[in-house]
Amino acid sequence: MSRVGKNAVSVPSGVDLKIEGRTVTAKGKLGELSFETTEEVELVHEEDKVTVKPANDTKKARALWGTTRARIQNLVQGVSEGFTKSLEITGVGYRAAVQGNNLNLQLGYSHDINYPIPEGLKVVCERPTAVAVSGADKQLVGQFASEIRKARGPEPYKGKGVRYADEVILRKEGKKK
Repeated sequence: MSRVGKNAVSVPSGVDLKIEGRTVTAKGKLGELSFETTEEVELVHEEDKVTVKPANDTKKARALWGTTRARIQNLVQGVSEGFTKSLEITGVGYRAAVQGNNLNLQLGYSHDINYPIPEGLKVVCERPTAVAVSGADKQLVGQFASEIRKARGPEPYKGKGVRYADEVILRKEGKKK
């Protein structure tokens, strides 16, 4: 059983962390993020560390203990460093481009796919076949990258489609005579 919650979250200099009631707010150079905790956990803020403890000995409290600690860690890391997901596009004629506030994808369909870029995210196309999504909110970055990948997921025979940069696609052998 994991005990991630036992580790304290260290708050680096430049990040202002406030705990008011059940609301945890982190403010840093990349913005401000906050979330509501449950009554199942207790938070203790001492100098530059935040410790999370289960309020009682129920199964739900033990489950939310580590989850709350991870959420606080993501808040602190998000406002100080940010998160980035890199995607690669493979296929003849497949490409991406940022046009204003939209991400334009050409993925072999009869039409282009336009995704409006959510507020708080930055999307950069270094090359027409590489897309980098970055922002302070880990959930928002992952969700947007997942939607881009879902437009045309990688296929196992030729490897065409959109995949994460660190994703490994297991290739299959084609038909034999």
